Amino acid sequence: MEYLIKQYPLDTGALEIQYIEEYFGEFPRKKTAREIMGRLTDREHLILVAEAPLPDDPGMIAPVSFKIVHELRAVEKEHKLSDLVARLKDCIQFDGRKVLYSWIGGTRRDWRGQGHFRALTEESEAWAHSSGFHEVVVKTKNRFYDMRGTLDQLEFDVVKYEVHSTDNRESKVYLSKRLTSDVVKAHTSTRTVVVAE
Repeated sequence: MEYLIKQYPLDTGALEIQYIEEYFGEFPRKKTAREIMGRLTDREHLILVAEAPLPDDPGMIAPVSFKIVHELRAVEKEHKLSDLVARLKDCIQFDGRKVLYSWIGGTRRDWRGQGHFRALTEESEAWAHSSGFHEVVVKTKNRFYDMRGTLDQLEFDVVKYEVHSTDNRESKVYLSKRLTSDVVKAHTSTRTVVVAE
């Protein structure tokens, strides 16, 4: 199967992701276009959306999965990012290296298990490797079993586990993957990438 991926510039991509999060209806805390633009302005980033034909109307193409990744610096001004860097400093080397953060993403429930998120992840890894990034990190919660399973299949390694004081399901799991040429060579998805305007 060949996956169709759209790569968006910041302004239209932020609006597209806001729309998708509303449309998917699965995210308790949806990101606004303003929030996305605020986070991504003045840093390397990639906004990707996988599209596919609808089963009951193959002529209609719809967004089915999305992913946003961005540069994570050793010194961050935004509180959430500076906190993340502080939590990762004992397990991720920032000095002299480019680190990518897999920020947000998801796949519509009825499209899961079809490889769309893998295709987006592999495309983001290929872009990151060619852009000189050394490692990609992601944060999730213990209770997101589907996401943890997906990250396991994508060969991310757990680098840190922060136990929640009252509910282990709320514990934070930090994972990473080194971005080597071998990682890119091991990609299995066939992708067509279109740059949106």
